[in-house]
Amino acid sequence: MSSEPPPFGSGRSPDDDDPFRKQPPPDQDGGSPHGTPPGEPPYGSQSPPYGNEPPPYGGGGPYGGDPYGGDPYGGGSFPNDPLLGMPPLADSGKRVLARLMDMILVGIVVGLLAWAFRISQYTVDTDDFEFSRSVGQEVLAAVLYIAYDTFFTVRNGQTLGKRVMKLRVANLSDGNTPSTQTSLLRAAVLWIPFAFCCACVWTAIAGGWSFFDKPYKQGLHDKAAKTVVVSTE
Repeated sequence: MSSEPPPFGSGRSPDDDDPFRKQPPPDQDGGSPHGTPPGEPPYGSQSPPYGNEPPPYGGGGPYGGDPYGGDPYGGGSFPNDPLLGMPPLADSGKRVLARLMDMILVGIVVGLLAWAFRISQYTVDTDDFEFSRSVGQEVLAAVLYIAYDTFFTVRNGQTLGKRVMKLRVANLSDGNTPSTQTSLLRAAVLWIPFAFCCACVWTAIAGGWSFFDKPYKQGLHDKAAKTVVVSTE
């Protein structure tokens, strides 16, 4: 019997056909993509020879520096690292481009619907009408942005912008496509402040957080929903 530790999340039902779920580590004889030489069991299947010191091949853990050059964003080195078996995390610049595409696409629809339903066509110059027009546009924008993001994220983890940029959203815990509840929470955290108060400022803060976040490159909406964005290339 192999001493290799079971892949994270192996307790899922065997008939789960999500194509994006985490893949188990390669067979021990074929080596490991995380730095373990062929023929040598990965760290975690045996007692560390140096007490509490980091493993000699790609150690350091997801939150610490790696003195041996391991990549904290490429899947991790510890068996319990949530990134183990997942694709590499997405480049933050590509995430920004994907989000801009989504904002433009949905913004066009919001503008057309606002015009069609005369939400932005009040001509009477009173505070009441101005307030109604503003609230109507904000509600319409919030509903459409949240619906768009939730629908495509639940479908396969990819909005249209992410599909173009070859990215997708995944659960941090198991790598699967997020559920409806998770996708809705993620979209709400991103788009409700955008629609009602902070517009592009909030989007820049929430999304731009991924440029500085370690080790998972999460935006604030990713942290709320416990998701990550990974590459599909």
